[in-house]
Amino acid sequence: MPTLILVRHGRSTANTAGVLAGWTPGVALDERGTAQAAALPGRLAALPLAAAVTSPLQRCQETLAPLLAARPELPLHTDERIGECHYGDWSGRKLAELADEPLMRVVQQHPSAAAFPGGESMRSMQARAVDAVRDWNARIEEEHGADAVYLMCSHGDIIKALIADALGMHLDLFQRISVEPCSVTAVRYTQLRPFVVRLGDTGDFGSLAPLAPREEGPGEGADAGRTGDAEVGGGAGAP
Repeated sequence: MPTLILVRHGRSTANTAGVLAGWTPGVALDERGTAQAAALPGRLAALPLAAAVTSPLQRCQETLAPLLAARPELPLHTDERIGECHYGDWSGRKLAELADEPLMRVVQQHPSAAAFPGGESMRSMQARAVDAVRDWNARIEEEHGADAVYLMCSHGDIIKALIADALGMHLDLFQRISVEPCSVTAVRYTQLRPFVVRLGDTGDFGSLAPLAPREEGPGEGADAGRTGDAEVGGGAGAP
């Protein structure tokens, strides 16, 4: 079966503002995110991509724009099933204020039981994304062969949920995974099991350095694994 290259969108204006964007329209890449997107064609130059599939949201489409310009022959498809989690009433709110919501503790520690008010459950989010990957695996294999490589550009929580599925992890453990903006994750699917062969690779280890004290609330910035809480929506990555 094909190899899937998962790319999280570049850093967005919502990431740097500490806002949970969700499906809020008009969320674009910031200056760093634009630079990350510009570097993507070079990072993927050695891969013979058969197709690209993207979330319909602007930040993902902007992330793929330089790659598509460099490879005008690359087919592009849009699939809403790999769009961001529907955070409902939480969309557009500051992560710092959401940290005080009782539901945030469930999101962090028991996400399989979490459902966002006016939105969707995290179980539903994972199920639709996994269904999309299974469908695209079959389509790409049928059209391009079992050794084909294709790309999906999606969002932090979606990619983490797909990685958890590939690793055979319960969704309640997916907050242990961190994927930075414009990171590349590769999953090689076989008939019997998937193999995660790259995980959140940015080629930049600067985010592992100790951080200076900051005033942001939980969930903001590049603090995954430092505060004890995961960054809902994915966070802004390295400073």
